[in-house]
Amino acid sequence: MLGIFIDATKELAAVFQKVVQPDDPPVDLNIAAQVSPDELPGLLAGYQVVLNDRTFMPTPQMQRCAGLRHVVFLGTGARSYMHPEELAALGITVHTIRGYGDTAVAEHAIALMWAAARGLAGMDRAIRAGSWPHTEGMQLTGKTIGLLGYGGIAAEVARIAGGFGMRVLAWNRTLRSAPGVAFVDLATLLAESDVLSLHLLLTEETRCILSAGRIAQLRPGAILVNTARGALVDEDAMVAALRSGALRHAALDVFAAEPLPPGHVLTTLPNVTLSAHSAFRTPEASETLLRRALDIAKRLANE
Repeated sequence: MLGIFIDATKELAAVFQKVVQPDDPPVDLNIAAQVSPDELPGLLAGYQVVLNDRTFMPTPQMQRCAGLRHVVFLGTGARSYMHPEELAALGITVHTIRGYGDTAVAEHAIALMWAAARGLAGMDRAIRAGSWPHTEGMQLTGKTIGLLGYGGIAAEVARIAGGFGMRVLAWNRTLRSAPGVAFVDLATLLAESDVLSLHLLLTEETRCILSAGRIAQLRPGAILVNTARGALVDEDAMVAALRSGALRHAALDVFAAEPLPPGHVLTTLPNVTLSAHSAFRTPEASETLLRRALDIAKRLANE
């Protein structure tokens, strides 16, 4: 079974070479910052397995990839880039990888929260422009963080936030319990959170779960942190709440459209902190991710 890593950056290619083992199935590297959907049929010709980091795979183009049987998506958010059920109907199985970067993403969420609370990005921009701003920040010790969804990443956020004195609330679609975390209904979570951090997978049920109505239920002056998926949030409603001050700040690593288009409204708002879908990007997480991807490819080759 022949595989290809279709969109390996130079950095990920180096990590790949570090973790590959002699008994792994052959996987070619296509060094590319971005692959367009129209390139897919040609690039995937002759391959049965493809490792995909961030390439969009529309069903019409994938239908022309004869012989492809498996997509190993490097993460959990495959639905943001393809339609797994439609690919399954073509005989292509989509595999995802969980838990590889829980600590990395959680640390990034905490970093975004602190940056938002103290206005660090705006202060940095102002100082570089020659100003010397004096801004009032939010002290987080003693405040409440609400976790919308509770899996491995949220558990790490809870551990870190609880460690420096935040009250931790959580809501999850299925019943959970965890030391130091109070599980509450969604209305309570929204009303009592000084910081709301999103940790849900994107499905048709969770798409726009943070709707205009639910944004309106947030505690006035709350901070929103999203390291999960941009489509979990009604973006227009979020922008309106940021403009009105109902939301103090949004700290975002993910967006409805990625890459974020130049001139996008979120780039124009002073109370927004942005990062480029990079929460999981650490050497430790990348090594774990690619090793697990190769393990999946090895299992498929041995079936």
